[in-house]
Amino acid sequence: MPGSDELVALYDQHGHVTGQALRSRVRAEGLWHAAGVVLVRSGDGRSVYVHLRTAGKDIFPTTWDCWAGGIVAARETPAACARRELAEELGIHGVEPVPLFTHVYDEGTIHCHNFAYEVRWDGPIHHQPEEIAEGHWLPLDRLRAWIDDPARPFIPDGRTGIQEWFRRYG
Repeated sequence: MPGSDELVALYDQHGHVTGQALRSRVRAEGLWHAAGVVLVRSGDGRSVYVHLRTAGKDIFPTTWDCWAGGIVAARETPAACARRELAEELGIHGVEPVPLFTHVYDEGTIHCHNFAYEVRWDGPIHHQPEEIAEGHWLPLDRLRAWIDDPARPFIPDGRTGIQEWFRRYG
């Protein structure tokens, strides 16, 4: 959650857990960490839920994203993180995220292993107001156009993640 300073898992550049540190230290020192991220697709698979990050987010505020997710906490697995973040950010419970792939985001001061998952969901969505300003369903073809437009404010690691998803599955 924005402004929190919880203990998060530290990873090395190869994706192995090496310890833990406060989130503020990870951000300030650009330490390797991991995230559990979930692509929420409609039951028929034709649309993806996209959301606008709030202005209070610690990185990439007021950008669009198609992944619900966050940093893996200390002593938490990426899968547990994905389930937790899915419930916290979008209010989605009772569905098990399916592993997709891991992609590395290594740009500037952000060094992160993004463990990507997917769920199919047609139920209600309830935004966590501290993290999500708004959201809606977007057909896959329109999402592809969004991420192909460099002028669209889309979270950089989310953009690379969905580009990888399209390369593999789309």
